[in-house]
Amino acid sequence: MRRHRHAARLTLEQLAEASGVSARTLSNMERGRSRGPQHRTVTALADALALEKIAREQLIELARDGRLRDHWTRPTGLCELPRSVDDFTGRAAELAWTDDLMRAAASPGVAGVGLITGPAGLGKTTFAVRAAHALRPSFPDGVFFLDLFGMSPQPLAVDEALALLLRALGVADQQIPNDISGRASLYRSLLRDRRVLVVLDNAASEEQIRPMLPSGGGSRALATSRRLLAGLEGVRRLSLGPLPLLEAAELLTGILGERSASDGKPALTQLAQLCGGLPLALRIIGNRLVSRPDWSAAELAARLTDEERRLDQLSAGDLKIANAFGMSYEQLAASARRVFRRLALVPGWDFDATLAAVVGEISIEDAWDALDELVDLGLLQDSTSGRYRFHDLVRLFARDRLHKEDAEAERDALTETVTSWLLRMATTAGRWFEPAYGRPDRPDPDLADLSSSEEAERWLHVNADNWLGALRYAASSGRHAAVLDCATSMPWFSGWWIHAPHWREVFALGAEAAAALGDPVQQATQLNYRARFYLVHPADPETTLRYAAQALDLATRGGATAQIAWAHNYSGAALLRLGRLDEAAASASRAAEMFRANGDIDAYCQCLGTVGECLRGDGRHAEALERYLEMGDLAGDEGSGMTPSIAALTRPNALAAAGLCLGLLGRRAEAIVMFTEAISLFERFPLSGSQARCLEGLAAVLADENRTGESRRAYGRAAEVFEAVGDAEAAGRCRDLAAALR
Repeated sequence: MRRHRHAARLTLEQLAEASGVSARTLSNMERGRSRGPQHRTVTALADALALEKIAREQLIELARDGRLRDHWTRPTGLCELPRSVDDFTGRAAELAWTDDLMRAAASPGVAGVGLITGPAGLGKTTFAVRAAHALRPSFPDGVFFLDLFGMSPQPLAVDEALALLLRALGVADQQIPNDISGRASLYRSLLRDRRVLVVLDNAASEEQIRPMLPSGGGSRALATSRRLLAGLEGVRRLSLGPLPLLEAAELLTGILGERSASDGKPALTQLAQLCGGLPLALRIIGNRLVSRPDWSAAELAARLTDEERRLDQLSAGDLKIANAFGMSYEQLAASARRVFRRLALVPGWDFDATLAAVVGEISIEDAWDALDELVDLGLLQDSTSGRYRFHDLVRLFARDRLHKEDAEAERDALTETVTSWLLRMATTAGRWFEPAYGRPDRPDPDLADLSSSEEAERWLHVNADNWLGALRYAASSGRHAAVLDCATSMPWFSGWWIHAPHWREVFALGAEAAAALGDPVQQATQLNYRARFYLVHPADPETTLRYAAQALDLATRGGATAQIAWAHNYSGAALLRLGRLDEAAASASRAAEMFRANGDIDAYCQCLGTVGECLRGDGRHAEALERYLEMGDLAGDEGSGMTPSIAALTRPNALAAAGLCLGLLGRRAEAIVMFTEAISLFERFPLSGSQARCLEGLAAVLADENRTGESRRAYGRAAEVFEAVGDAEAAGRCRDLAAALR
């Protein structure tokens, strides 16, 4: 303006008179106090100065740019992005997700909004701030941060939040509309043609956050919330989880700085594990150690191993993990808080809505509602299978609330209720596989309905931690009859899940309960079951012999012929493992005679298998083959008297053993047929060592027949099954054999 006025040889007063613009306004423009005068002012000045087309357009354009700069110049300190922590660790994949979403071009009319959800203590805010700092160069028109106080008793009101954002965007107070819709409209219009990133932290609800989301254009929003905010449409979601152990230990090391070297990696790794990957817990622990140089990480880890005191230890100044959980807890309805506390009594790692209803003493429909609320606030984790679980530290918080808010008598009564329900469910499910039981004629109305053996099997599998925990509690509290009932219902089912790690404990508790009840026959029975599972990998045949001997003594004194026979059978199997073939064959043959005399064809077939193994081990392959073929025939004959479920398990084992003998006898074509049929039958059952050995036997015969490709595939599958059942040595052997064929 000054240059054009001087070129026209005009004073301020002369230009003011010619244009109708005051001399004061002209002075402010020339001194830079007014960089964006109104369009009509600029055109009046251009006319008065008789500017040519190019000079006129330039002046008008500069004024327009000045008005935009004035409009977007915001007071400092409003909605400033907090600093990013120097020791931020991990989250590489999540940061890449955020970067891609925030930088990508949005579809017409679609906002680029990322919603970050997760429970308390996971570092959602820290992550969002870190991502926003990294993204700042892509948003030249500003990066704004607003805490919505979603977990406080009074979250930030929508109209107040919009007013704060509008002020940060440079809108004067007198220009801010009075109503929410007006403020939201102005806010979105300001964002539409700009590149702005807005971080909306700690959102309480969809209603609170929806008016603050961009409606397209170049601006983006990152929002965080403990709630899932499932009602938000058109947003991309990122569920933040705990840090993996390696990254958790790395974060703790970064917080500790130089002193981490003296603390040692093992102690820091243990601390990271005890913190469950929660960044807040890791920061608390790190701050405690940094502020107390004389403490050692190992000593603090030892304190944290005490679950009763762990939450108290996870505090440093105003940082307390329990407070973070408590804010979510206070958001719950009273009924959901009650269910949350009581779920701490579930003995296993996870549970379903049916068990939650039992714990909460509510209907299944109310249980679903409570679980939904707990998941929505991040106090429970759910899965597609309909199972729920606590984070370890949240479980401790729930237990703490239970002890503080519920009377001891009420807790004890509820523990008894849950224990009883779980044991009765397990006993009923286990009896589906017992020949004398199956489906109960009159199901307990308190229990979940199991309408098939498949449903019973699934319940026992997915609730193994729960019913086993109930069994332990019942044993420790002297409920011997319930423990024995449960253990007695499991032997037949255990054959379907032979490699489960807990059967030795189940039957040990059963034997102890029988002893406490003064029942030597039941004690012998449980000891025989226990002996059986010391033959399963990893086998301990000496222990099998010891328990079988105890069972034989008790059964003999009690006149229990069946248990005497079983003790001989398991002794024979253990002696076979120890290479004492003659003794093994004698014990197994004696058991076979007793079982056949008693009409127990199921057990008789098992003894035939043991005798066959003794004969095969002694090189008497043809005689062994006869035993296995007899087993297979009995298992395949519906009129043999065998229990159908036992026959279904026995037949593939018999065919596989027969295949081994045929291969050893050089009858390889017949062996391949036997192995192939056995493998098809094994596919109906959970993976087992028997299936793996059958595959390995087939692979060996195929190799002898020079069918190399088929042999290699069979060895590979055998290795997979061996690996699945925990036999790493056999898995390695099969892989080596497969590699040798190449």
